[in-house]
Amino acid sequence: MSPQDASSPLWKDEFSVHTADERYVSRRQFTKFLVLTSLAMFVGQLWILVKSWLTRKPSAPPAQSVARMGEIQVGEVKLFSYPTALDHCIMIRTAADTYVAYSQKCTHLSCAVYYSQKSNKLECPCHKGFFAVDDGRVLAGPPTRSLPRILLENRGDQLFAVGIREEG
Repeated sequence: MSPQDASSPLWKDEFSVHTADERYVSRRQFTKFLVLTSLAMFVGQLWILVKSWLTRKPSAPPAQSVARMGEIQVGEVKLFSYPTALDHCIMIRTAADTYVAYSQKCTHLSCAVYYSQKSNKLECPCHKGFFAVDDGRVLAGPPTRSLPRILLENRGDQLFAVGIREEG
């Protein structure tokens, strides 16, 4: 060890910083990096597009009979599943010839909503969310989105669920 080295602090020996010796990135290398990164992002986006295109769901679930006309009285409800057995729905007869149906899953945290005939609202008991029976819009509480509406169609004396409208 030389006398000059002994006078320099120990940290300079252990953490040498030689900024002059560092190699700068050339313009060509930087451009190459940008082009390759952009190409990788483009391929990733293309992959997502192709994957979503190949796994596309059918546009509308098949029609399913959910009730007979007059099966429930005005102000009563019927629970059913649509379009799969795991998608629970609630149908309410609001007038003699008017039925409405919604997904029973609250749009806030997926708790089951139920119909309160007393207040004529759909209520989520978990966080006190309230939805309008007429169109499923949020009346109060933490939910920000309306309940998905199950589209009903009258075919003879049967009510069929024929689709789902997400906002409405």
